Amino acid sequence: MTNESTSPVRFAPPVGGLQEVDGRRVFAHQMGSGGPAVVFVPGASAVGLDYLGVQQQVSRFTTTVVYDRGGTGYSDPLPLPRPAAVIATELRELLRALDVPGPYVLAAHSLGGLYAHRFAQLFPQEVAGMVCLDVFHRDWDSFMPPSASLDAVERMAPGREQMAQMRPALREMFAEMFADYPEPVRRALTEAHVSDEWTDAGVAERSGLAALAAELRCGPGLPDVPVVALTVVGADPGEQALTSERTAREMREARKRMDAALVDSVSYGEQRVIADTSHHRLCFERPDAVVQAVRDVVHRADRL
Repeated sequence: MTNESTSPVRFAPPVGGLQEVDGRRVFAHQMGSGGPAVVFVPGASAVGLDYLGVQQQVSRFTTTVVYDRGGTGYSDPLPLPRPAAVIATELRELLRALDVPGPYVLAAHSLGGLYAHRFAQLFPQEVAGMVCLDVFHRDWDSFMPPSASLDAVERMAPGREQMAQMRPALREMFAEMFADYPEPVRRALTEAHVSDEWTDAGVAERSGLAALAAELRCGPGLPDVPVVALTVVGADPGEQALTSERTAREMREARKRMDAALVDSVSYGEQRVIADTSHHRLCFERPDAVVQAVRDVVHRADRL
């Protein structure tokens, strides 16, 4: 699948800018000062500015970067999905182009967890810590029921036609989630998120979950750095619409076991279970939990 569009329409970022990486333009927005720098790695169908609210809070105590992977958001279009190693290398080159020194704390959400893990596999000395925001895991299929395997998740995810039908509801949802953002940012993000271009990119990226997990299983586990995992077990309307109540319950329990195993693999790991929000709304409804997790990892990394 590809998200390359023949449409001449391109969205201009309301804040931040475009940095040239390997002859292409990659969007990034940098705030704050000090270190270790925190880099937010978006989930599928998400973009860097979705994390602007938590970025602003974290930037009060260290350098922060949000960005869009090539082929997504405000970055130049590319065929999707792409190998995790390519995406990890792109991020490393972007941070060098921005002159943001490592090692970094990677704050990854959802699908971004797989890309952050691949970055840590390839460049372990450049990772100071990790904050796992309800992330996908390379061993997902070992914990989840067969009906919620990565292959099944790919099949369950809505396609382009379904996303088009959902557009009015999505516009309303994004407008609500971005309600506290500055008006130009809120308006620009909402309209771009419901566009064919951004919708197609999200659909395309979600089509490669099983392949990404297989790629990561060929490499090592996480480096021994501080890790905090936020495990979201609140009811998710989208998940409930796609699975049975029993499967949804089994997935919540599996997520807890999966993240527990993740933090047990390092010396300074901690799991925090979040029950009062859903996967997609974590950074909007519980920014306090996200910022505290980032702060704790930054402080632990600073002491090592």
